[in-house]
Amino acid sequence: MYEADSLGDEQLAGLRLMVGFRGQALDDDLRLMITKMHVGGLILFKRNVSDPSQVAELCQAAQACAVEGGNPRLMIAIDQEGGPVARLGPPFTVFPGNRAIGAARSDTAAREFGTITARELKGVGITMNLAPVLDVAPVGLDSVMADRAFGSEPELVARLGKTVIETLQGNGIPATAKHFPGIGRTTLDSHVDLPSLDTAREVLDSTDLVPFRAAIESGVEAVMLSHVIYRDLDGQWPASLSTVIASDLLRNTMGFKGVTMTDDLDMGAINKHFDVETTVRRILDADIDIALICHDQLKVAKAYEVLLKAVRASRDARQKAMASARRILNMKQKYLP
Repeated sequence: MYEADSLGDEQLAGLRLMVGFRGQALDDDLRLMITKMHVGGLILFKRNVSDPSQVAELCQAAQACAVEGGNPRLMIAIDQEGGPVARLGPPFTVFPGNRAIGAARSDTAAREFGTITARELKGVGITMNLAPVLDVAPVGLDSVMADRAFGSEPELVARLGKTVIETLQGNGIPATAKHFPGIGRTTLDSHVDLPSLDTAREVLDSTDLVPFRAAIESGVEAVMLSHVIYRDLDGQWPASLSTVIASDLLRNTMGFKGVTMTDDLDMGAINKHFDVETTVRRILDADIDIALICHDQLKVAKAYEVLLKAVRASRDARQKAMASARRILNMKQKYLP
């Protein structure tokens, strides 16, 4: 397994990118991102999936491409939440999702989801689940997360989320708590534009942050940051670009030591308001480990250029890049055979 000290500048830069792609096989575009941009991870969508054997062949080919190019193995991720967000359909097991688990208040259903999902992901070479959703969706609000959340009670969301996290990870698949510090109060979809919330810090502490505290206590491997401005925390930057939220709150105050990542930087909340260079530099300032870019390969290339330039800018910048690399490689060492 690679150590951060052994990585070159190009690998230190690329390791922090998790990228989407168009095809269902290893093609020239994907090979370029793996071998020339040294990306550290891939994310799969329905567009990349036809059947289990095809997914397995794709994952195997991508991993071989990374290793043959002298890079660490890839973290291959997917959003397999169940319910409305499940990238793998039949013959993979189809679950009703968090809303149904929460309505039943069922730890058994949460464990069943985690156990079967982990087994099926591992069976085809997918190595990370971008789940569970830990957003609290208040009653009486037209929340964008109403169909994806466990419910409106922070303690219930925390309990069921912790069960899913521990089950996924106990069965060899790192989990991702999302969308920090909680988007259950938003009614504007960040896929479309940039939401903002005026929720007081005290209210966040007693509601939205409760499930994330439980996730951190349970050893969740990764936390995904939302594209939402929380005005009482940081009136200028969304959480995914905010030093105050990603570094001060999540790491320093709440004590999270694992991998942090943005939500998809191709979403309208970011695309409509920030250019790539600004976005990546904010991510670096906030010590966020992984930039998630799901659709635009030109944006991937630009982000890689900015990351590489930053690594080479100063000794301090390289040391910070190595700290992120250690967190990412530590997760890979635990879960990649």
